[in-house]
Amino acid sequence: MYQLISEQSIYQYFGDDDPDMIRDMIQIILETNVHDLKELGDFYETKEFEIIKKRCHKAKPSMSYIGAIKTRKLLEEIEADIPNSLPLNAKLQNHLLTIEDELKKFVKTLD
Repeated sequence: MYQLISEQSIYQYFGDDDPDMIRDMIQIILETNVHDLKELGDFYETKEFEIIKKRCHKAKPSMSYIGAIKTRKLLEEIEADIPNSLPLNAKLQNHLLTIEDELKKFVKTLD
């Protein structure tokens, strides 16, 4: 049903007995990690590689929580060679759009 996220992972990390808490956690991930990663292009332009590294590192656990393992691996690849990772950032940005869409669809199933 989903390309990047995993319903099973979300329930594994957040439980399946409190839809409001799941909804809140997903909202936090969207507003912090996904939002921060969507801004990486600006930091590539200014060669602020330390900020890129911190944001990628910070987002990795959240990607595991929502089951976005391919995206987590992509973050690890970026982190391993930030100065040469601009092409990977383009792929990451596509992942983020898909993740946003899938998380919003998933939250609707909680009602």
